[in-house]
Amino acid sequence: MIEVLTIGEPMGLLVADEVKPLENVEHFTRYVAGAEINFAVGMARLEHKVAYVSKLGNDPFGKHIKNFLAENKIDNRYISFDNEHMTGMQLKAKVEVGDPEVVNFRKNTASANMNVNDIAQIDWSTIKHLHITGIPPALSSSCRATIYELITAARKHEVRISFDTNLRPALWKDKQEMIDVINDLAFKCDIVLPGVSEGKLLTGSDDLDEIADFYLKSGVKTVVIKVGAKGAFVKTNEGSFTVPAFKVDHIVDTVGAGDGFAVGVVSALLEGLDLKNAVKRGAAIGALAIMSPGDNDGLPTVAGLKKFLSQQ
Repeated sequence: MIEVLTIGEPMGLLVADEVKPLENVEHFTRYVAGAEINFAVGMARLEHKVAYVSKLGNDPFGKHIKNFLAENKIDNRYISFDNEHMTGMQLKAKVEVGDPEVVNFRKNTASANMNVNDIAQIDWSTIKHLHITGIPPALSSSCRATIYELITAARKHEVRISFDTNLRPALWKDKQEMIDVINDLAFKCDIVLPGVSEGKLLTGSDDLDEIADFYLKSGVKTVVIKVGAKGAFVKTNEGSFTVPAFKVDHIVDTVGAGDGFAVGVVSALLEGLDLKNAVKRGAAIGALAIMSPGDNDGLPTVAGLKKFLSQQ
C-alpha cells in the first residue's frame, strides 16, 4: 500500500575513489543519485511505503536504477523506459573538506522527456503525501507540465504536498523564469522547504520571517527554512520557532543533506509527530547524511536513527 509518492530524475553516479581532480581519477565507485531518489531511499529505510515516478533510458544505468529501487524497497511500478533517450549520469570528486566538484551529463535525458501521460495511471487511493522538488520543472517544458498536473491531482485527492525548492540555476534558461515558476509551484503546496540562500533568491529577502511570510500569505501552511549549522527556522500562521542543528564532528559530503532533512520531516508527520519533533528528526537525518560519501548511503534505518538520537 503506497502512502508516499515522489517524482524526479534519477541518475547514475560515479564517485571518485581518490582525492584528485576528476580528469585524473582512474577508479570510481558506482551509486545512484538524484534528490528525489535520496528522499525515496530515506523514506523506505524508515519503513514507509514509497513509490517513485520517472522515465529511464533503456540502457545499463537505467536498468541498474530500476533494480536499485526494488532492492531498496521502493515501488517502481511508475517507472517507464525510453528507447530514444539516455539515463542521466554524474561524476563526483572525492574531497577532504568542502563541497565536491560534480559534473552532470543530463541534457535531453529520458527523465527530461516525461510528460503528463506518464502520471495518468497513478492510483491515488492510498497515497497520503506527495513530495516534489524544484528540479523536474527545470528539465523541460513537458516535465514542468507534468509537475503541475501531478500537484493538481494531489490536491484533488486531498494529498498533502511538500516542496523542496532545490534550486538548480544552471538548468534554467532564465533566472527570473526560475524564480517565477518555483514560487508559483510553492504557492500550491502545503509545506515549503527552502534553504536560506534559496529563500533570499526567491523572495528578495534574507530575513527569515520575511521569507516565511512571503509563502504563508499565498496559502502555504508551513515554511521550514534550512539555515545550515544554525538549524532550521519554522513558521506557520500560528507562530514560529527554531530547531538547532546536530553537531557533526566530521563532514564527508554535504550532498543529500537537504533530502535527508525532508525525509525526517515528512516521515515524522506521517507517524503523527508534532511539527517541532518532525523538524528535529529532519535535522538529525540531515546530520547523518553528511557523514557518508554517497548521496544516500548515510540515510538511516529506524534502528540507526534511534541510536543516533539516543547518543545526542
